[in-house]
Amino acid sequence: MADPPSSHQSDPGGKPIDYEDHLPLVPIHIVTHASQLPPEFLEPSLERQLVIGFDCEGVDLCRNGTLCIMQLAFPDAIYLVDAIQGGETLMKACKPALESSYITKVIHDCKRDSEALYYQFGIKLNNVVDTQIAYSMIEEQEGRARLSDDYISFVGLLGDPRYCGISYVEKQEVRVLLRQDPKFWTYRPLSEQMVRAAADDVRFLLAIYHKMMEKLNQRSLWYLAVRGALYCRCFCVSDDAYADWPSLPTVPDNLIVEGIAPEEEILSVLDVPPGKMGLVIGRRGASILAIKKSCNAEIFIGGNKGPADKVFIIGPVKQVRKAEAMLRGRMLEMY
Repeated sequence: MADPPSSHQSDPGGKPIDYEDHLPLVPIHIVTHASQLPPEFLEPSLERQLVIGFDCEGVDLCRNGTLCIMQLAFPDAIYLVDAIQGGETLMKACKPALESSYITKVIHDCKRDSEALYYQFGIKLNNVVDTQIAYSMIEEQEGRARLSDDYISFVGLLGDPRYCGISYVEKQEVRVLLRQDPKFWTYRPLSEQMVRAAADDVRFLLAIYHKMMEKLNQRSLWYLAVRGALYCRCFCVSDDAYADWPSLPTVPDNLIVEGIAPEEEILSVLDVPPGKMGLVIGRRGASILAIKKSCNAEIFIGGNKGPADKVFIIGPVKQVRKAEAMLRGRMLEMY
């Protein structure tokens, strides 16, 4: 039998986030064996559906990096799943939950987390509510158009009084430490700072989720589900066109008016020939920014984390096709 999970009760005194003014403290458990996780998480079921806060930490988190910790926030506890100590056995035990439609994973910007889970552990992250997407949907729904590349950061989301209204100073401190030592998340045993920082990245997600759900209308909720699924697939390039991934959410009947449904959203992966990425991006990003402004679609480039030879486009079908045509046009231009 596995040892019980190591538990921490973080002390809010002197910390940048005043927990007591926002949420009651909950135990923080460090998990190295699957038996230390709640059974309803390990065995997803229709009868016991869950909503949890979710995040991952690691070294250069992507397909080629190292996923070190996976955070799970329940209403009554936070679990830090130690992927280094528990290894592949522990992560595989979490696979059914992470792929289940019965467990909603609330996360902020899931793309790289999903990529790391897919390439390092063969996990296809499913049924996410991405608070970065939800924030944009609410802004659009309330008539505030988002500018190209203007994505809300997690720190920015926490600072918004409509959702949380706190100052997350320690996040920046951890970022400085990561720049100084990229292996920060690999060290064991976990320091109090590591435990606190990992827990803080999921501690407020459920409260934010409930506030966002109150604001989103039915149309926005459907788009949120679809776009979240596409974000999960984004950097997980698949030779079979994602045939082995869970199906995208279907359009609810109440959104079909006189036989007309909302426009479908898709993910397109565009291959960029060697030496052409510079043309796509342009000087100081001018070309790619101009294309983003011309199309109602999101365009992502792998950058340093890769894949370096592909462009990912998410949005309504017509807008994605328009972006594809403009990007291909850029590739045909001469230096």
